[in-house]
Amino acid sequence: MPISTPSRNSLLLATALAVTTTALAQDGARTKIEDQGSNAMGRLEGAVTKTKDRAASSSDPRIPTDSHQAERKRAFEGLRNRVANPEMEARARAAVQDGEARLAAERETQARRLRQALGLEPAEGDALARATPSAQAKGFVPVLFVSSSMPIRTLRSYAVQLERVHGVMAFRGVPGGLRRMGPMAKLTAQILRIDQGCEGPNCVMRDVQLIIDPIVFRQHGIARVPAMAMIPGDPTQAYCERDDESPRARYVVYGDSALRGLLDEIARLGGREEVRDAQALLASR
Repeated sequence: MPISTPSRNSLLLATALAVTTTALAQDGARTKIEDQGSNAMGRLEGAVTKTKDRAASSSDPRIPTDSHQAERKRAFEGLRNRVANPEMEARARAAVQDGEARLAAERETQARRLRQALGLEPAEGDALARATPSAQAKGFVPVLFVSSSMPIRTLRSYAVQLERVHGVMAFRGVPGGLRRMGPMAKLTAQILRIDQGCEGPNCVMRDVQLIIDPIVFRQHGIARVPAMAMIPGDPTQAYCERDDESPRARYVVYGDSALRGLLDEIARLGGREEVRDAQALLASR
């Protein structure tokens, strides 16, 4: 069969159809791209608008000022601008002075109670008023040389007798050494406290002076205790303020005897003048 040849009109029609189809496809793609671009621009504009709204509603991004400094400044300005009140200032000064006086009185009360507890001060306020003339005025002071190793009962008995003649109880040193005053304070309270069942700073103490004086032991050659001597002058003067040339007793007697017996022995040795006042005090009770 012979092959037929397409006509010229048929070729032109096919070409026109192909061009039309391509043009339609290009128009559709362009429309889709434009729609997508419009949507993207819309989202971008929305994001920018939201960012601007948040920035407008947020606080000032600048660093805030120090509120404490501002308050301090206002406080100082208020002090500078305040009106002085002389009456209020006088009342404030009076209150301060009254408080200081009360504090000083309380300190003195506590210190006095401590001295009484340690036997450094009589507990009764009128004890000194009832006392007889001082030891220095009468010339001789009964000094009993003792040791912390002696029984407390014996030391307490001597304290009762020495109180009657305004005598002194002398220790060579401190139990445990001079750096430890606690044991000596306790021993002093045990010796001088009238009521052994009493505790605290308000306990009444005997009016007897206790001294710690190694010099007076050395001056009188005290090798054992108890020992008794009538020392002229004031044996309670601090030993650091005296020397080996300070006045000393003529006689020293030994023995665990009552005070009356020790005084009688000194009188027998030739110290009748020295013990006269002490014997008179013992006889008057």
